[in-house]
Amino acid sequence: MTTSSSIPVPRVPPKGVWVPSPTFFTTSSPSPYSPTQPAVDYASQTAHTLFLARSGITGVVLLGSTGEAMHLSRSERSHLVKSVRQGLDEAGYQKFPIMAGVLTNGGVEETVQWLDDYAEAGAEYGLVLVPGYFGQAGWGEGQEGVVGWFREVLEAMSSKEMGVVVYNYPGVSNGVVLEPEGYRALARDSRVVGCKMSHGNISHHLQVSLDPEINHERFRVFSGFGQQLGPIVRFGAAGVIDGMSAYYPKTVVRLFELAQKDDLRPSERAELNKLQYVVSKAEEFVVKYGLKGIKEATYRVAGFGDLEAARVPVVGRMGGKEWEEGRKKYLMEIEEIEKTL
Repeated sequence: MTTSSSIPVPRVPPKGVWVPSPTFFTTSSPSPYSPTQPAVDYASQTAHTLFLARSGITGVVLLGSTGEAMHLSRSERSHLVKSVRQGLDEAGYQKFPIMAGVLTNGGVEETVQWLDDYAEAGAEYGLVLVPGYFGQAGWGEGQEGVVGWFREVLEAMSSKEMGVVVYNYPGVSNGVVLEPEGYRALARDSRVVGCKMSHGNISHHLQVSLDPEINHERFRVFSGFGQQLGPIVRFGAAGVIDGMSAYYPKTVVRLFELAQKDDLRPSERAELNKLQYVVSKAEEFVVKYGLKGIKEATYRVAGFGDLEAARVPVVGRMGGKEWEEGRKKYLMEIEEIEKTL
């Protein structure tokens, strides 16, 4: 996309349900960098992304926190994005967008390198983790330190058409929380096209989604948690980037469709309430079991992955008893709904 003055302007990520896909590994061959580490399974990664596209998912996030970007080499990350983009294009999904995770935690030069690599490989957006190595005490009044860091990254990027999505995940970045005024400052740059908040502060989601000083046609707010979908989408947020949608995509997509409607019929409102309850309950499985649970469910429910293949320190699988206990407690209702969609 370009403006009338021919200055490139990134496209804005479409509203909807995005999936932060796990990265798939295979025991059939070792990594080229270590005989004890499994290789990346590029074919399964592409097949799973096509499964998501055919299920109504809006876009995929590769190599985010769920995607273990820090466990892959630079060449593996680039090849993963490139192979998925090629597979989507060949299957007729040329417009299905890819967002790729940038988890460098503070180095401007390295952050720019990741973004430039992803742009060259075919990603439309970079999901850039808010740096938190030293916490937020040094950010200064109005959080100008972290705002300045993002501006340095934007200035140095080679690709002017790649959109940057600000990623705040306190759980993996020393507890740092970007305040609403920080988002407001960053949203003034047309290359910053949105944010993902992976924390439970609903007030921050709503403040940024409703801020009258932000152009919401150019800046999209996503939550990292499906249990927050209804409450935030009803007040202007763009959707979710939700790990559980890797294996129950249709239910979460249906929830989004209802949540964004203004004139719900009584039957639709009842369905919205039921789906939000069921999704919120099922998300407790992810809260309890984390990445290990997402990978287990993606294999057992959707049929993708190799539970014996994992890169340390991540353990690839749950025990059979543990899976059945978690499934019975959290997933039985969403299983039945997914089958009907």
